[in-house]
Amino acid sequence: MRVQTACRIASRAGPRPRALDKATGHKGAIMAMYTPEYQPTGEEIAVFKTSKGTIRVQLAGKDAPIHVGNFVELARKGYYDNLKFHRYVPGFVIQGGCPNTRELTPEEVVEKAGNPFAGLGTGGPGYSIKEEFTTNPHNEHKDAALAMARSQNPDSAGSQFYFCLGAQPMLDSGYTVFGQTIEGKDVIGQLRVGDVIETIEIENAAQ
Repeated sequence: MRVQTACRIASRAGPRPRALDKATGHKGAIMAMYTPEYQPTGEEIAVFKTSKGTIRVQLAGKDAPIHVGNFVELARKGYYDNLKFHRYVPGFVIQGGCPNTRELTPEEVVEKAGNPFAGLGTGGPGYSIKEEFTTNPHNEHKDAALAMARSQNPDSAGSQFYFCLGAQPMLDSGYTVFGQTIEGKDVIGQLRVGDVIETIEIENAAQ
């Protein structure tokens, strides 16, 4: 599955869906590779507080330490606060984590979501991280799995993530899963474009 630059995901027609959003910045930008300082213990739980309710995700710190370390660092510094979900594809994914949505109202995100020139889905933290789908022994896109979006470059994930809406095994070989939902699958099913990520808290994080 390839990733486009303007948060437009193709349908699941064909052997591989085309896009899960660019997660690292503007089209053609080359991002510096980043290695998180945070070392996961494997016990971390991410608590997503959204406008539709709370979701709890067991992060896979042992299987995808780079992705979990990066996610924990971003969450702990408030990076995700007030971002909005910018892509919803029924039966496929709900995606968020683009900083370009921070200053927009939910209504503005809904309005801009269908415009490929609006910049939704092109934002990131200014760096990228190394893929782990080739090293994660449990890289399974199960229903409600949490994974990182990226561009065509496998090592281009940054801050954008998605929840699977149903199992998506065709993504296993190209995108890194770094968590599994343990509470709030019903909330995930209610999320739509424009819904707010109020904050993401990390439980059981190392000091």
